[in-house]
Amino acid sequence: MTDPLLVSLPGRTLRDAIGTLPDGVEVVRWDMDSPAPADHLDLVVPPYMGTADRLRRLAGVTTRLVQSQSIGYDHVADALPPGQVFANAASVHETSTAELALALVLAAQRGIPDFVRAANEGRWAPARHESLADRRVLLLGYGGVGRAIEARLAPFEVSLTRVASRARDDAAGHIHGIDELPTLLPEADIVIVGVPLTDGTTGLVDDAFLSALPDGALVVNIARGKVTVADAILDHATRGRLRFALDVTDPEPLPEGHPLFALPNVLITPHVGGASTAMMPRMARLVREQIERMLRGDEPLNVVLRT
Repeated sequence: MTDPLLVSLPGRTLRDAIGTLPDGVEVVRWDMDSPAPADHLDLVVPPYMGTADRLRRLAGVTTRLVQSQSIGYDHVADALPPGQVFANAASVHETSTAELALALVLAAQRGIPDFVRAANEGRWAPARHESLADRRVLLLGYGGVGRAIEARLAPFEVSLTRVASRARDDAAGHIHGIDELPTLLPEADIVIVGVPLTDGTTGLVDDAFLSALPDGALVVNIARGKVTVADAILDHATRGRLRFALDVTDPEPLPEGHPLFALPNVLITPHVGGASTAMMPRMARLVREQIERMLRGDEPLNVVLRT
């Protein structure tokens, strides 16, 4: 008789969403705030937030796969002990993050925050704001989230420029390389930042980047706060030269009373790109697929690191 496949899950919500599992699978609850429940765990699913800090709990524990609940995996390589295989949650968050990106763009363009503020004051305040139609949109980052944003932008009749780490062509046309930004930014009305956080993208959206944009341009960040230079954003926003819609900030969370909160040309959401009702069913589907692949002896999906 073979040993059961031992799976650790961080909490009840994900366990309930996964439902019935095949025979030969044993589930234990482990939020990674305490020592591991066993010396060997076949599949470990860390909590959604604060993953990198908790991964050090895997020291001395053998696993077959560590399955993150996030797409991004910045700082994971520094925290993950040797001998681990780490998969991200590609397929889980792309749709919700793309929805939020479009919501931020539309809200900022059509003046929704201004209308909400006026309504809170009991004022009827009609105004003509920017359209999304016919705007020149620069999509910076062309992974799964970028492609999901592109698909949702299609009905809005924008002029779209796609930018990735390197230039290439696909069925839809040309994708520009990130090295071309100095010539692309002056032509952009809206920039949507969706790059992963790496050594090469840390501080990418700095004063030179923002200064290259035309007056009144909108910068939307659904990537990571450290992709930007916080002082540069505050400077351009305070002067009213640019508009911002930020789901992520540096620092994060943004401290209470931070000046960005008070600026009418800045719209802030508290890092909720993937936080929708779509997340848990999709995460459960991914975990079930990983378990079934293990039982069949197949390679796992979404592996991004091996230490």
